[in-house]
Amino acid sequence: MAAYDKGNPDLHLNRKKQSWLRTIVDSDFAVGWLFTLPFLVLWLWWFLYPFLQSFIRSFQDANFAALDEAKFIGFQNYVNILKDHEFYRAVLHSLEIVVIAVPIQTILGLLMAILVNQKIKGKGIFRTVFFIPYITSQIAITTVFMMLFKQGTFVTNFFGLFGFGNVTWFADTHYALLFVAILFIFQQCGFSMIVYLSALQEVPRDLYEAGQMDGASKWEQFRYITIPYVKPITFFVVSVSTILGFQIYDQIAAISRYGALGSPAGATNTVVTYFYQNGIRYMNIGYGSAAVVLFFFIIMIITFLQKKLLDDKE
Repeated sequence: MAAYDKGNPDLHLNRKKQSWLRTIVDSDFAVGWLFTLPFLVLWLWWFLYPFLQSFIRSFQDANFAALDEAKFIGFQNYVNILKDHEFYRAVLHSLEIVVIAVPIQTILGLLMAILVNQKIKGKGIFRTVFFIPYITSQIAITTVFMMLFKQGTFVTNFFGLFGFGNVTWFADTHYALLFVAILFIFQQCGFSMIVYLSALQEVPRDLYEAGQMDGASKWEQFRYITIPYVKPITFFVVSVSTILGFQIYDQIAAISRYGALGSPAGATNTVVTYFYQNGIRYMNIGYGSAAVVLFFFIIMIITFLQKKLLDDKE
């Protein structure tokens, strides 16, 4: 048979190709690509392609109603944005929400995960209750919270004990942004809890048993076993929460439904509302696209700094 193959180069080549294809199909490489391909296709279609379109539009003077008449103007949109004080105000508001909400919801998510990971009765109920806000309509939750945070309610009276004003939070320029941050924390904790819970269930019990034998307290086990083990998950939770924090829109739209977007008096304007106002409402899609590109690079820089900070703590 080998002699016959040598005498038939085409047949020998086909068998080599079949062997090579069989090796690829049977390998983990092929399986990995098989599972990754659907996500990759969606990512290319839903993210990369729209982003490239926005990137191109950011160099144009383009009206949303007449895209065929767009004109190339170079970096003029970026120059105008960087001269606009409202853009810096919007970025500052987004940063404030992220700085306030992300650390709190990350810590609460981890504590909630530790709680529902214990051997307690009804822990399945607790998991469901904690996770429900994450899958509930943001508009619905915002509407309920707006009723709770009105002047004279139990909630505002309670916060008044800690020095907060007994006012309608979402209508006050000093508290409206904090109100949005509280909404984000309430809704995002369930997601963080589920992610942390999956990580905690993978921590080898032998590590805790060894720690107990060495006389480690519960706090020392948490500090030296739990936290290092879930560190990659912490980076994931912080990164995703940061991106979602910058993308807050529905809550602000619900607060502003009886007034201008970003009410009261622009106190809840963020990068997303800035883009919506300029790109959609004013139909200046070129200017709005430039804001989106800047927004993308801001998130990339913050994510890089977060990764660098976590790596330096190793």
